[in-house]
Amino acid sequence: MVNFTPPPQQDNANPLQKYFRQPKVYITLPSKGQWYQPGSIVIPETQELPIYPMTAKDELTMKTPDALLNGQATVDLIQSCVPSIKDAWQLPSIDLDAILIAIRIATYGETLEITTKVPGTGEEKEYQVDLRQILNKLTSIQFENTLTVQGMQVEIRPLTYKEFTRSSLKTFEEQRLFRLVNDEKVPEEEKLSKFNESFQRLTSLTVDTMAQSIVGISFDETVVTNSEHILEFIQNSEKNWFRSVLDHLEKEKEKFQIEPMTVITSEEEQEAGAPKEFLVPITFDQSNFFA
Repeated sequence: MVNFTPPPQQDNANPLQKYFRQPKVYITLPSKGQWYQPGSIVIPETQELPIYPMTAKDELTMKTPDALLNGQATVDLIQSCVPSIKDAWQLPSIDLDAILIAIRIATYGETLEITTKVPGTGEEKEYQVDLRQILNKLTSIQFENTLTVQGMQVEIRPLTYKEFTRSSLKTFEEQRLFRLVNDEKVPEEEKLSKFNESFQRLTSLTVDTMAQSIVGISFDETVVTNSEHILEFIQNSEKNWFRSVLDHLEKEKEKFQIEPMTVITSEEEQEAGAPKEFLVPITFDQSNFFA
């Protein structure tokens, strides 16, 4: 009889695991975790999400034009760097900038350099933006999710990132309208026909976006949450009701937009024709944000 001694079990744990990337930033979401679909996020007990720096793969993904266009690159990036978020398509749009800024800080540091021309002189200068200040402001803003219009209480929510990506078509249609109106080469009859088509699409997108943003409408003792009923009501509501809700949605959206930086010019620049101060828009694009 031959005695068989099994080989010692091998430890499959990667000895390099202790050198894997670690969280560099912890943030509280502007949404405070509200409006996420079940299973799309895991909120720690501290209410602060750990943010990991980007990997080389993440950086390459953010340079893929097709993935950037349809939003998939942003989704992949967030799920890689914020593992608490399981489905980034479902994140409320008000969380998007805060999360991306936190990833930027975790990967490249707290400052962002912006190059712009000084008005009046044309001289190009670099200015540093403190991303921590922007992040702190974004995470402290409160989203007002209820309003009363003509005796009705309307409950709203931010669009999800998936809905937000689709609604970018609205901006595209607005740009098309602007170009069409100013295109002298297009005959007036054709211009009018195309204008009407584009305007109809833009109106439909605006109505659909509002319907997606409304969670429920309450009046007397009735609460309506059926999305089809809400859409039908919006399509048949009075102009003033529609405008009141639209203005509120726009106001909440603007609250979460990043304000431009105020630059104070030097006396030398002012002598050369520059104003005492001017505003520099803080825009995040692939050339300066993930680089």
